[in-house]
Amino acid sequence: MTELALAAAVLAMLVNSAASLLEAEGSRRVRPGRPLATQPRYVGGLVLDGLGWVLSVVALRSLPVVTVQSVLAGAVAVTTVAGRTGRVRDLPRRSSAGVLAVVAGLVLVAAAAQPGRPAALPAAAEPALLAAAVVALLALEPVRRSGTAVATAAAAGLAYGGVALSVRALHVRSAGWGSVAELAAEPLAYGVLALGVTGTLWTAAALRTGVVGTVTAVLATTQVVVPGLLGLALLGDRLRPGWAPVLAVGLTLTVAGVVLLARAPRAR
Repeated sequence: MTELALAAAVLAMLVNSAASLLEAEGSRRVRPGRPLATQPRYVGGLVLDGLGWVLSVVALRSLPVVTVQSVLAGAVAVTTVAGRTGRVRDLPRRSSAGVLAVVAGLVLVAAAAQPGRPAALPAAAEPALLAAAVVALLALEPVRRSGTAVATAAAAGLAYGGVALSVRALHVRSAGWGSVAELAAEPLAYGVLALGVTGTLWTAAALRTGVVGTVTAVLATTQVVVPGLLGLALLGDRLRPGWAPVLAVGLTLTVAGVVLLARAPRAR
């Protein structure tokens, strides 16, 4: 089961990479009279995002949030290289170093986590996640209008991380649902919807003005670091015994890599 979950996470990462590239292209084609919702590339990217999300839900049944999010964040390497004519040798040195640091850091973060599910969902988890969904909805328009790609991407990453935490919490609390009505009775299901929509809109805003590789790198970090740590503290996910230093090194490398990518020059 763990192997299948890992395969689902890797496939989700590849699908999400393609989605980011399509959405970035579609976002830049917005013109008066041609809104974002009418751009075929953007719509295609959303469809792929949906497929990637389904695959990540499958992965979260057996793997901790920090592991799944770390695998998904591997999209930063794919999108950064693809955004530079698809060849690694065309990357500036700073971008190359950033990609290597992010990938190495995320591998360490993922390796430090212990597979499996907690026995029970802590009482504080659901109220905290629902509160996060409300805050995201209240901040939706101010963040979208900020015009700062990196900050908007960071907010989107936190929203997507909240989605992963909420899905993981639902899996921990229930082995499955017999009908759509049973799932609809779960308050966290609405939190997933709110955070997912918010994250999607913030991502579109970030891609409209930012470099796709940089935006993806910021998304990768924020949806791994904060949700991963919250998964350990809030949901009861665990680290492998003695692997806390490995996690710390991985997080440090990841953040350093994103800083390099955020400062990298735009592709001409």
